[in-house]
Amino acid sequence: MVLDKDVAKKTAELLLQINAIKLNPENPFTWASGWKSPIYCDNRIMLSFPEVRRFVAKQIANQVEELYGKPDVIAGVATGAIGVGLLVAEALDLPFVYVRPEPKSHGRQNQIEGQIEKGQTVVVIEDLISTGKSSLNAVKALKSKEVILKGMVAIFTYGFDVASSNFDAENVNLHTLSDYDHLIQQASETDYIKQSQLQTLLQWKSNPQQWKS
Repeated sequence: MVLDKDVAKKTAELLLQINAIKLNPENPFTWASGWKSPIYCDNRIMLSFPEVRRFVAKQIANQVEELYGKPDVIAGVATGAIGVGLLVAEALDLPFVYVRPEPKSHGRQNQIEGQIEKGQTVVVIEDLISTGKSSLNAVKALKSKEVILKGMVAIFTYGFDVASSNFDAENVNLHTLSDYDHLIQQASETDYIKQSQLQTLLQWKSNPQQWKS
């Protein structure tokens, strides 16, 4: 759920400006899930742009406080949200941990890196929500430590129904700075995409699992 429409528009504008959004309808990207997509969002690029990363971190920090107050710990989902998660933790002057997709196969075999204690309150930071599976895998790891999960704030979501169902099933509260609808609207208004590309992107969003270029 997008909390602030002005922030959603500005976030979409910045992601487009720094080319964090890649469009290639003729030669679509293949996601880890196996889905074919004419669009790829790489929010990690924003870490190379100080003004953009400061804006994103500030807005996420503001939403964390507005939605949940100050938690005990900020957790970032590896690898995409380690950078922005740390920036948010710094803005809020809070401890930070990050969560790997799975435990390491060597050493201490940690899945959660950093210090976190039973009963502490945690807000998870994510960079991108597609189906939500990797994000909820991190949530599962945190819950195994018997912490109190307040919710998750992400930079961007594609807004798929399957993601909403997955988050609802795990009873995880999700908010994002921006989403696919705001992104496509901004891209269309600024002529970042052509009309033919707009139709392709709308068709894909309506049925991403079955979409073919």
